[in-house]
Amino acid sequence: MSLGSVGLKKAGAYSAALLATSMLAGVAHAQAQTAKAPSGAQPATALEEVVVTAQKRSENLQDVPVSIQALGQQKLEQLQVGSFVDYVKYLPSVSFTTSGPGFGQVYMRGVASGGDGNHSGSLPSVGVYLDEQPVTTIQGALDIHVYDIARVEALAGPQGTLYGASSQAGTLRIITNKPSTAGFAAGVDVELNKIDHGGTGDVVEGFVNIPLSDKVAVRLVGWDEKEGGYIDNVYGTRTYTRGDNDPTNDVTINNKNRVQNNYNTVYTQGGRAALRVDLDNNWVITPQVMGQTTKTGGLFAFDPKVGDLKLSHFFPESSKDSWVQAALTIEGQIANLDVTYSGSYLKRHDETNQDYTDYSYFYDQMGSGFSWTDNAGNLVTPSQYIQGKDRYRKESHEIRIATPHDKRFRVVAGAFYQKQQHHILQNYKIDGLGSTISVPGHPGTIWLTAQDRVDRDEAVFGQAEYDITDKLMLTGGIRFFKAHNTLAGFFGYGAGYGSTGEKACFASTIQVADAPCINLDKGVKESGNSPKVTLTYKFDGDKLIYATYSKGFRPGGINRRSTLPPYHADYLKNYEAGWKTSWFGNTFRWNGAIFLEDWQNFQFSFLGANGLTEIKNANQARIKGVESDVTWVPVHGLTINASAAYTDAKLSTNYCGVTDSAGNPITNCAKPQAPSGTALPVTPKFKANLTARYEFDLADWNAFVQGAAVTQTSDWTDLRLYERGVIGKQKGYTTADFSAGIDKDGVSMSIYLKNAFDKRASLNRYAECAIATCGTQYYIVPNQPRTIGVKVGKKF
Repeated sequence: MSLGSVGLKKAGAYSAALLATSMLAGVAHAQAQTAKAPSGAQPATALEEVVVTAQKRSENLQDVPVSIQALGQQKLEQLQVGSFVDYVKYLPSVSFTTSGPGFGQVYMRGVASGGDGNHSGSLPSVGVYLDEQPVTTIQGALDIHVYDIARVEALAGPQGTLYGASSQAGTLRIITNKPSTAGFAAGVDVELNKIDHGGTGDVVEGFVNIPLSDKVAVRLVGWDEKEGGYIDNVYGTRTYTRGDNDPTNDVTINNKNRVQNNYNTVYTQGGRAALRVDLDNNWVITPQVMGQTTKTGGLFAFDPKVGDLKLSHFFPESSKDSWVQAALTIEGQIANLDVTYSGSYLKRHDETNQDYTDYSYFYDQMGSGFSWTDNAGNLVTPSQYIQGKDRYRKESHEIRIATPHDKRFRVVAGAFYQKQQHHILQNYKIDGLGSTISVPGHPGTIWLTAQDRVDRDEAVFGQAEYDITDKLMLTGGIRFFKAHNTLAGFFGYGAGYGSTGEKACFASTIQVADAPCINLDKGVKESGNSPKVTLTYKFDGDKLIYATYSKGFRPGGINRRSTLPPYHADYLKNYEAGWKTSWFGNTFRWNGAIFLEDWQNFQFSFLGANGLTEIKNANQARIKGVESDVTWVPVHGLTINASAAYTDAKLSTNYCGVTDSAGNPITNCAKPQAPSGTALPVTPKFKANLTARYEFDLADWNAFVQGAAVTQTSDWTDLRLYERGVIGKQKGYTTADFSAGIDKDGVSMSIYLKNAFDKRASLNRYAECAIATCGTQYYIVPNQPRTIGVKVGKKF
């Protein structure tokens, strides 16, 4: 049965099919290291050991009783992975939404309500780490260019014991290659590509590892990438009516000066510098600095009413995402204890320009029509656009100790501190707006958000393992945490309009940059714990089974609409059974897990009145699923990977959309916005991929051919039934990638074809404002159309 046909079967058949075959969903993207295959079939080559650090120490993936998918460096290169969107499609337990590079939201195992990612919204439910340091921010995970990366690890299920608050549903870890004193190494890769219906792109990447002595080494990495655009901004008009039945007072605008083909081009430049210093036989210091700037033009979505890969927008649209992280890791021994300190400081700046004419058109002329005026009292065109600036500061510190790994009783324990600061500035502009209506200090601004948000997280944690027998192991852990969230500043209109904004300001000692006064100053403190218990049984060195109970959490926070109560922390209880197995002389691996999760009082973000994000706790959901991964080397030179996930995520109580005065959800209502049994958004019921790679001799070159297919079923982008009816359902899809190449003596040449059949997948569907206001105007974020590319590399 093909992956595409599997994706069309009913949900009830998925689980049975998965449990009956070896193509169950994705736990460990183990990769095979195969030698070149001479002509004629030969005995299969044993699979290479995959080393992960999911439990804060280096271990063979097959020995870790955790559901892990790991894409190693070789696998990342083979799959032509260069960005976030490229690798998450090969992680079946991971789903996501995106509005463009740097603005992706990550979800795991169906733990998604569909509204996260706004600067005033909930913290993420999936933690993202760069090496030992967290790089999760409110507005999305860093879109780190994938080059000279040792591996990407996806840890499914709550990781609250070792990874904390934003690892409620799982953790993604990007592990870089470290400096080595073993010897000099360097490499450079150059790539050219062309997008169907779009422009051209190119990539230049390189690294160098230089031993400065037998105890000191440095590693330098750099990249410069241009991605061609494929969305066209075509000519269009929009007419605003005054509401007085006199067409001479109507105003029509057009976008003649904004028409452009392929206008969502992306430019990315970045680099990494790391140093390794062996102080003595026991202590190693590794400082690292990494930074990246991504500039985009246009929008990464199209308007289906205008046409495929087309829209008509009227104001400049662009983004600039710049970040730099300084990190330090110190590893050593005191007596027989391993001691590790990891700390980091992340600085991220986002600047965005957005067309907001949908809101102007559907909202500002409701009722009596538009009425904004200039200083002389003349009507001005109500078209709005947004100029946004987000300033992040994030620091984290963790220190932990670990007892010897070869003892019967082993312990990892530590303390963690994290502080995230986020300055939010959003100017909603109308050209020519009168100064008496504008927000003070911001000419032409009809609405201003200028706020400082601070999220603090302190924790102590510990995890212990005890070998009850040679085959039976008990693992127990717990994390105690304190969280403190504050939000202060200004939001709303100037004094010349409305009853909120400047008119709601109060005396305060708080000072927030860009805010004319203070009308919001709130905070919330919470504490709790997240435990974990696992029982593991090893039949032999190649096969184990495990059972786990774990709990994840996500802190609560403040609603910026002052009439709403704070939203509470939500918790995820996970019950899981899994297996890790190797067969036939380690030429066949089959790993998997079955899980049931209860999501309690989960946080739900949505656009309320005036386009303000509101967060409310939304009762209960239950998630059931199975995931697994197969890696097989049937003959010498041929490697097959197959992985999939079946996820059944549904509300287990009504979502009424209202809470009591304390913020607790109300479930008893006549017309729930989403009744019990409603499927949660974002996550498809079935997601799978299949990769086959054959390596062989071609004259005196090593050669390969490879094919990969990814499929998933349909999913919704909103929890509420009314909004679903307007925006519609995202259809399932199947895409295929192909590549071939040769290499010899460090020289490599390859050609690839991504999305070979030019299938149009929907990665996100959204409206610019609340559906009740914007009606049926929505946008679709597509996958990249068919792309052909060539790549040449040299290793030294």
